[in-house]
Amino acid sequence: MASDTGRVDPLGGVPLLSARDIVAGERWILSAGFNVDAALTSTGRIDSELTDLRRLAGAGARVAVLSHQGSHHDGTATALDHVAGHLSRRLGRRVRYIPENASDAAVRAAEALAPGEIAVFGNTRHHAGEERGDPELARRFALLGDAVAVGGFSKAHRAHASNSGVLRLLPGHAAQSLVTEVRFLTPWARPPEGVSRVAVLGGRKPEKTLVGLVHAMRTCDLVVPGGVVLNTVLRALGHDLGASDLGSRPDACLEAVRGVLDAPAKARLHVPRTVWVAPVDGRRITGEAGPVTVADGVPAGHAVVDFELEPWAARSLAAAGSAVLAGTPSRYLDGQARSADAVLSALSRASGPALLLGGDTVAELPWQGPVSTGGGSALQLLATGTCAVLDALRDHARGARHTDARGARHTDARGARDEATPPADDNAMNGVST
Repeated sequence: MASDTGRVDPLGGVPLLSARDIVAGERWILSAGFNVDAALTSTGRIDSELTDLRRLAGAGARVAVLSHQGSHHDGTATALDHVAGHLSRRLGRRVRYIPENASDAAVRAAEALAPGEIAVFGNTRHHAGEERGDPELARRFALLGDAVAVGGFSKAHRAHASNSGVLRLLPGHAAQSLVTEVRFLTPWARPPEGVSRVAVLGGRKPEKTLVGLVHAMRTCDLVVPGGVVLNTVLRALGHDLGASDLGSRPDACLEAVRGVLDAPAKARLHVPRTVWVAPVDGRRITGEAGPVTVADGVPAGHAVVDFELEPWAARSLAAAGSAVLAGTPSRYLDGQARSADAVLSALSRASGPALLLGGDTVAELPWQGPVSTGGGSALQLLATGTCAVLDALRDHARGARHTDARGARHTDARGARDEATPPADDNAMNGVST
C-alpha cells in the first residue's frame, strides 16, 4: 500500500517536543492513546510515552495526561486508574489518578499539580463529544494545561476533542511516540517503483474499507479483503450474507465499496469462491462452521467467519515486494484460522517485507515481523501521507490566530490567518473506536 499524494515528509512543518526546551513549572497536557484494558494485556501504547513523560517531569513540568479507552457509544469506556498504576511502576514515581477531566474540579486539580508531578485524568470517552470533536469539550480539556504534547499515534487519524480539538486552542508539539511511528511507516508509504504491492484488509473497523480498501485499490497490485471488508464486498456484489457482520457503518462502507467496484482500479481484488459460515447469535458463534459456495449465499442465521484463499492469490502474496496486513482476515480467536494462516504463510515467504497494522491484528496473529499498533492511523498515513493530528499541529505552527481555552485572542509573532483552519475532518474515521 502506498501514498497517492505528493507529500514527501509527513512531519514537515510539525513542531517536535524533542526540540522544545521544557521550563520548570510549565503546565503540559499529554494527549495519549492508552487504549489498554484493565488487565494490562499489552502495555506498548503506554510504554511508548515513557521517554517524554520522564523528560517533562524531570524538567519540572506539571503534566496532565488525557487519554481514552473503549468507546462512549457502546458503553465500553472505563476508568483509567490501571494506567496511572502502571505508569507509577514504570516511572518509579507516584502518578495520581483524577477521575474527572472536564469539570471545574479537574481544572483545579491540574492547576494544583506540583512541578514534576504527573496525573492521569479521566477517560475522555466518558463524554459523547470526544469522538465528535466537540469544541466546548475541547475547550474544557484545554484548561488542564498551557501546551500540548501529542502522542497516541493509535488515534492520530481522528479529529477528536482531546487531540485535534485542543490543538486549535493551545500550541502543540509531536511527542516522540508519534514521531517514531511516523518515521517508521514513511518508507512503507513509498516503496521502490516496480515492486509488487499487496494489501490484506480485515477486522471490523470501518477505516479498513473507507480508507484502506479505497486507496489500496488505486495503489496496490492485489487486495485481499477479509472480515467485515469481505462481507461488504460480497454484499456489494449482490450475494446473500445471512447474519454476517457488516460493521458499525454499513451504509457508508457499502457505498464506498460500490464506488471502488465501479471505478478503474490498479489492483486485482480477491473474491473467494468459498467461505466458511457458522450459526450465530449476534456476534457469538453457536455451532460448527462449514464451507459454502459464495454463489449459493449464506444461510439465514449464519455468518461468514472465514474464507478459502484462492491459489493464485497465495502465489501473488508470496511474490510480493511489499505487503501490508491490516485487520485479522477471519474469526481467528474463535478458531477460524484458514485464511489467516494461508495469508501469513504466504507473506512469510514473500520476496519483500511485510507489515502488520493495528493493535488487535498484532495481538491476535502469530507474526514475528515488523508491526505498528496504530491500525487506522497507519492506514491513513500510508494512504494519504498525513493524519488529522499532523495537520492540526502544522496548522497551529503556521501561526494561526486563535482563541485560547479562556477566551483570550492570540496571534503568532509571524502573523497568520484570522482563524485557525480546523484539521480536515476525516469522516471515514470520526466516531470509530480504536
